[in-house]
Amino acid sequence: MSKDIRIKKGLNINLVGAAEHTTSKAALSNVYAINLLDFYGITPKLMVKEGEEVKAGEPLFYNKDNADMLFVSPVSGELVEVIRGARRKVLMLKILADKEQTHLTHKTLDPQTASAEEIKSFLLKSGCWPFIKRRPYDFVADPNVAPKAIFVSAYGTAPLAADADYVLQGKEKELQTALTALGKLTPGEVHVSVGKKGNSPFNGLSGITLHKVSGPHPAGLVGTQINKIDPINKGEQVWTLSPQDLVIIGECLLTGKFNAERLVALAGSSIKEPKYYLTKIGAEISTFLYASGVNTDNFRVINGDVLTGTKTAPDGYLGFYNTTVTAIPEGDDYDLFGWTKPIFNKISTTRALTFSWLQPKKKYDLTTNTNGEHRAFVVTGQYEEVFPLDIYPMQLLKACMVKDLDEMEQLGLYEVIPEDFSLTEFVCTSKQPHQQIIREGLDLLHKEIG
Repeated sequence: MSKDIRIKKGLNINLVGAAEHTTSKAALSNVYAINLLDFYGITPKLMVKEGEEVKAGEPLFYNKDNADMLFVSPVSGELVEVIRGARRKVLMLKILADKEQTHLTHKTLDPQTASAEEIKSFLLKSGCWPFIKRRPYDFVADPNVAPKAIFVSAYGTAPLAADADYVLQGKEKELQTALTALGKLTPGEVHVSVGKKGNSPFNGLSGITLHKVSGPHPAGLVGTQINKIDPINKGEQVWTLSPQDLVIIGECLLTGKFNAERLVALAGSSIKEPKYYLTKIGAEISTFLYASGVNTDNFRVINGDVLTGTKTAPDGYLGFYNTTVTAIPEGDDYDLFGWTKPIFNKISTTRALTFSWLQPKKKYDLTTNTNGEHRAFVVTGQYEEVFPLDIYPMQLLKACMVKDLDEMEQLGLYEVIPEDFSLTEFVCTSKQPHQQIIREGLDLLHKEIG
């Protein structure tokens, strides 16, 4: 069954440098890294010491709150470094990869005949469970709490995001296997959203409720889709996954091996030949960044898309959940009295001095410059223009800032995670860090209420 979702509020940020639909194999990385900051809310307990050898798919650490939840190595090799922060908190694990890879192999599982407990046990011990995120709070899902529904968004509307229809070509078997398995872990439905005008591999799959989505960003964010399909109320949970994570889960069920391959969109105006690269989770970004060439020395590498990604060094490592790496010019130059003249090369939702509204399909070469400084909240109505959820965005932000738990609950904090406020942060006249405010609010709500 297919249901249409049409989003009217939002803003498409058309940037120069979208990845062409061509794929190259990235050079093999010497070192692979697992950044433990990717697993927000997890307290890790190491299972391997520096100098020990591991196989691909072999556990590196487990969750202190649930010892059955294992986090595994993307490659075989030697654990050469454990990077720690304050109070000896583990921040990153680095693995020197073997030239010839060896895999830890599990007994395969047929999700058609397997029970829910067998599927759950397989996902936990194979290292596939961390791909399942929960809402509220955006933590790795708790295997002991069944969700009311599962959501997958295969429609990317973020600036320069990977095209799900392209990266999933030929992966129908893996996707169907994963969706069949996940369907047994919820009493509700498995909702999959695809582009209305696309040609998605999900179109012919069974056991799902298919939604065809259209409209500007953030139509492709799973939070927007949840709000329109089945909103989260207090005491409820839903699980979310990305399409490429489904492929890894499905392949692991079929072969018994954890295959950490990723098809990554290398995009941005600083890249000469933006395209897709086949690499692995935790690979050195430099193994494919310079293969496409860069236009300038003064650019920023973003692990993810420009709205929600994190700044990283060119020799940094691909994030666990990331399928896009973006490179755009560093915005460290300023126009003297630039705000006093008409502006044609920047995007804005206001018509004061800016004329982007005259050319809605024009592509822009934007830098990281925020074009303004941090100041007090100004009531402009800009947030509501680009925020399609049935929530008052400014009021929720202010409730988080003053730590008013009752207001945070009543205004719908359970429904959102930081990425849902990435677009309001982009258009914010006051230059407030919306995503950080929401993250701190969620942390406080979890600490006080659970």
